[in-house]
Amino acid sequence: MDLKNTVNLPKTNFPMKASLPSSEPQILERWEKSGLYQEIRQTRSGAPVFTLHDGPPYANGNIHLGHAENKILKDFIVKSRTMAGFNAPYIPGWDCHGLPIEIKVEQALGKKKASMSLTEIRQECRKYAERFVDLQRQEFKRLGILGEWETPYLTMSREYEAATARTFGKFVEKGFLYKRLKPVHRRVS
Repeated sequence: MDLKNTVNLPKTNFPMKASLPSSEPQILERWEKSGLYQEIRQTRSGAPVFTLHDGPPYANGNIHLGHAENKILKDFIVKSRTMAGFNAPYIPGWDCHGLPIEIKVEQALGKKKASMSLTEIRQECRKYAERFVDLQRQEFKRLGILGEWETPYLTMSREYEAATARTFGKFVEKGFLYKRLKPVHRRVS
């Protein structure tokens, strides 16, 4: 008995299989070519602004489930606020400094690090971060997350570093920076 003939299903033009591995990239490419994100921004220009401050991931490897969950939830928020009538741009960013990146570069350099100057090591860290910013950007885009991917904020950009130095200088000028003994926490019995 052919079970297909015993079920009353509607006739549609939709394919029986979603074929997501091939259809998803096509959808994302269509969004990119049509300038969907820019069109949304233009449509919402002049509307009240909703800003989601995005704590950036480290640029030190492929994205993982935690990254995906974080960005997808933020994408839901931005898209829902946009649909609620707000101008809700999404500016992604990456933390390009710090121990996670330094550890990875140190592992990659191995013994070669001992013969390198601090400047050369920093340059290696910058190249490493740039590589993973590009990789993670593509992985986040593949998740369907819309944003200003070509103009992210990077903590290693000269403008960002200059702003940080200026802010640090203001702290010094106002006397907020001082040197004292660091606290040592003791266990109290």
